[in-house]
Amino acid sequence: MSNQRITVSLPSIFSISIVVLLILLFWHLKDLIILSMTAVVLAVTLAPAVGYIERRGLPRWAAVLLVYLSLTTVFVGFGLLIGPTVVEQTENLISQVPVYSEALYYWVRDLASRVNVEQRDFITQLINPQAIADWGLRSSQQLVLRSVGLTKGLVGGFLSLILVVLLSAYMLTGSKSLLNGLIQMAPYPWNDRLQDQLGPVGKRMAGFIQGRVLVSAILAVVITVGLNILGMTEVALALGLIAGVTNLIPFVGPILGAIPAVVVAVSEGGLVWLWVLLLFVIVQNLEGNILTPLVVGSSVKLPPLYMLLTVIAGTQTLGVLGALILPPWVSGVSVVVENLYLKPKAIAEAQLKKSGAIDPTDLENSLTPAKAVVSSREEATP
Repeated sequence: MSNQRITVSLPSIFSISIVVLLILLFWHLKDLIILSMTAVVLAVTLAPAVGYIERRGLPRWAAVLLVYLSLTTVFVGFGLLIGPTVVEQTENLISQVPVYSEALYYWVRDLASRVNVEQRDFITQLINPQAIADWGLRSSQQLVLRSVGLTKGLVGGFLSLILVVLLSAYMLTGSKSLLNGLIQMAPYPWNDRLQDQLGPVGKRMAGFIQGRVLVSAILAVVITVGLNILGMTEVALALGLIAGVTNLIPFVGPILGAIPAVVVAVSEGGLVWLWVLLLFVIVQNLEGNILTPLVVGSSVKLPPLYMLLTVIAGTQTLGVLGALILPPWVSGVSVVVENLYLKPKAIAEAQLKKSGAIDPTDLENSLTPAKAVVSSREEATP
């Protein structure tokens, strides 16, 4: 047996060291990176409005200032209009959590007793009102703490919000020079290729975010009106707002938004819970089949499984914040992968097939080795 000597060159050691140092640097700057990613999402969302105003003759800095002032005015106006009611109803929901969990407990126990009397003890052990209330509070606290874990307390969260707004405003004001400077660091010809992707990436990210926000706002209004019609006037606005905010999260958001409303409806007695559940089912079907295709369209050309995995990964790492900011980033990265890899690959394969340089059958067999082996054996058989 021959002895094989493994040699490691000095450039390899240097490259590995650089990679390790970069990983450590990114880890220590993860809070700033998260804030920067959030600022990019905000900047991309507001970029079309800034561009529209700029084309009307205003300087870009003035357009950015006008957009942020308008946005602040809208938020302050809505806060003054519905803020006190939302706060009051939210406090009422939180204070009534033990009551809601107890009503859910008795409802499930009665349902189990009608189906099978022997299951009552099992349901009693499975659903404990106090345990449900404690679990709900702990889960909510963990999600919130994970989402704002990059800050320290309420003051830190406010400062982080200010920093995100300032970063996004700077990105909008000097976006061209900033992006051009970063892209020029890439080697030729990748700098030109990446430069061509700025427009499509921004368009897809903006379309995704704006579509989700508009659809969620419509859903919040419809749910609020529907709950008021069903008689849940004391908490309708808070539950509608919860449904709208959670709907920003793809796939799992609608389910998260429906759970509090159904649980509260159970405590109302009768078949109110069924009507509330039916309301959410109808609204979600209208959103998925009409609103989302109409508003968002084909701006996100990602398989649903990839988007679902993105939401799960964002929730696991950053909580609710990650579930909100990672999907737009993935939709933007998908543009680069699609335009710089998938489309050129498909065009090159089509040209090779057309020129006869490769046989389409050979190409198919190379992608499926098992089929190639079977095919070769069949050709060798006399």
